[in-house]
Amino acid sequence: MKVFLGMSGGVDSAVSAYLLQSQGHEVIGVYMKNWSKNLPGMKCPWAEDLADAKRVAVKLGIDFRVFDFEAEYKQKVVDYMLAEYQKGNTPNPDIMCNQEIKFKLFAETAFEQGAEAIATGHYAKTRGCDLIMAADANKDQTYFLYRIAPEVIKRTIFPVGDMQKPEVKALAEQIGLAVAHKPESMGVCFVGEANMRDFLAEFIETKPGEIRELETDELLGHHDGAIFYTIGQRHGLGLTTGLPFYVVCKDMNKNTVYVSRNLNSLSLWTNEVKLRDVILRRNIDDSKPLRARVRHRAPLVDAKFDSATYILTFADEQKSLTPGQSVVFYQDDICLGGGIIV
Repeated sequence: MKVFLGMSGGVDSAVSAYLLQSQGHEVIGVYMKNWSKNLPGMKCPWAEDLADAKRVAVKLGIDFRVFDFEAEYKQKVVDYMLAEYQKGNTPNPDIMCNQEIKFKLFAETAFEQGAEAIATGHYAKTRGCDLIMAADANKDQTYFLYRIAPEVIKRTIFPVGDMQKPEVKALAEQIGLAVAHKPESMGVCFVGEANMRDFLAEFIETKPGEIRELETDELLGHHDGAIFYTIGQRHGLGLTTGLPFYVVCKDMNKNTVYVSRNLNSLSLWTNEVKLRDVILRRNIDDSKPLRARVRHRAPLVDAKFDSATYILTFADEQKSLTPGQSVVFYQDDICLGGGIIV
């Protein structure tokens, strides 16, 4: 089978190339050039990642191509992210990247060029059109993949989905891949280790505002832009008042950030949330328990979803649910879909 593999320059996609090749597939490695802009004090790692991906392709003797999606990426992912922050939300650009670029634009381009399937180094599995949780529960990435169309999943392979991360690294070392011990990128999907605050400041004009205590409306300090703060945040507030404060809400019209010392504040905890832009990859089976994940690596919690109102009700109260972030649904090991918090 001819498989176009998205190669990021990391160990997971490198091992995926080896596994696909070992299974007898014709592998074409593809580096997606999505972002190459350097910002003050922030060097985009794309050139190094491209070089690492090329080295793996040469080592394994597979064909290698570069797909330039920079213009589409700016429009579909970066502009979306900036618009969401300006509304006071905290979006997840990795989810939008998967929806619009890696499993839409990349997939369409690959299929046009003769691919029978596409593959990536994500920790996930497939079963027909279903998206299935990875064997490594700690690395499972289905949370970031929930918006992928079932017809694309049907033609997608996740070669490391049945492996544990330590096994992947050990195999990379065993076969002599130079990226075996490359550190994982923990930053924003397109600017490497760059600080999100610094990135946003380059594109969005902000103005100082007030930080007030929710319960008393007392002025506690000032901030340099409400967009920089997210619900539940307690670091980086610049308040020297002893006990820690937590961001509980924002008034974007007044450019005011409200905080509270009370960890039990009703503004921090809720047992229900309204969702928008809901995608259901398959119908919810009412005879089985529904579980939800409110953020990546958060524990799965029992919940019920009302498809008429788009309201998700949790069996137990959840903390710091942030507008713009995603909640993802599961039944058994199947990722059903999810939506974005209003």
